[in-house]
Amino acid sequence: MPVQTLSVKELQNKLQEPNELFLLDVREPTEFAYASIAGSVLIPLNQVPQRVSELDRDREIVVICHHGMRSMQAASYLDHLGYAKVFNLQGGIDAWSLECDSAVRRY
Repeated sequence: MPVQTLSVKELQNKLQEPNELFLLDVREPTEFAYASIAGSVLIPLNQVPQRVSELDRDREIVVICHHGMRSMQAASYLDHLGYAKVFNLQGGIDAWSLECDSAVRRY
């Protein structure tokens, strides 16, 4: 089954509601320092396998990267491990900046 996706507008709407969303950013620390979505947690893609125990299987997890490629890899990996509520953010932080929050810097 393909990984579920979420548009940046859908994420923006979800963030307006009280929920237990976990925003997992899988970019590199320098990218995260330059631009990030408030409340997101950085676990670089290459560290996800070692740090998977930090992720709650019962929470919805939205995986974020620059354009959606690395986050798709991470989301697929989590899906493979049995995480049922994993979403890949379509277009990544770049789309977030363009469509939702222009204060988030683009690169």
